[in-house]
Amino acid sequence: MTVTPPPAPAAPPAPPSTLLLLVRHGQTPTTGTVLPGRAPGLHLSDRGRGQAVLVSERLTGLPVTCLFSSPLERALETAEPTAARTGLEVSENAGLIECDFGEWTGAALAGLAGLPEWQTVQRTPSAFRFPGGESFAQMQARMVETLEVLCTAHAGGVVVCFSHADPIKAAVAYALGTHLDLFQRIVISPGSVSVISYVPGQAPAVLMVNASQEPLSKLRATPAYDVQRDEPWPPGS
Repeated sequence: MTVTPPPAPAAPPAPPSTLLLLVRHGQTPTTGTVLPGRAPGLHLSDRGRGQAVLVSERLTGLPVTCLFSSPLERALETAEPTAARTGLEVSENAGLIECDFGEWTGAALAGLAGLPEWQTVQRTPSAFRFPGGESFAQMQARMVETLEVLCTAHAGGVVVCFSHADPIKAAVAYALGTHLDLFQRIVISPGSVSVISYVPGQAPAVLMVNASQEPLSKLRATPAYDVQRDEPWPPGS
């Protein structure tokens, strides 16, 4: 008599991914010429406002769960069209704020580029601390911790964060497993969106970096974007 073995139990469903969208604020009148840092009163230019509207249009069809923003005006203004389109409230989060440039706040980039310290900023940023301000390592740790808290609180959702170039670059570098000394090689343009997928217990998957044109609804609609990783996370765990 042949005994048919019972069917193998079905594999447990994969945990849902949390999508994190990092949006750099739109262009301002001083973008590319001045290091504005955390100084208040800097608003979007006309072009920046157009970039903010485009971000909201690109998010159409994506089931956004929540919106968070740096408390600086240029980030909040970038978030406004998305809040209007989704009907969601924007929550200010200090962890998403720009790096504290200390005594360099408001300085012209052309003048800073002539300083010996500028070479450290570009080549070995992990060793640099802005005079009277934050170090790049502190900025990265603060940004990564903030994003981890938000993703845990909204697990399985779509979390959109409006922030600044250097914090986003540092977060992307961390997700890629790239040393902070190489993060200056990442480009984050005004109004761009970078996307990271998080699954509990797995390494993050960087799905987009510095994207500025294509619709974003496919991030949930296309199976290819439902990335699963086998590597443990954090590394070495």
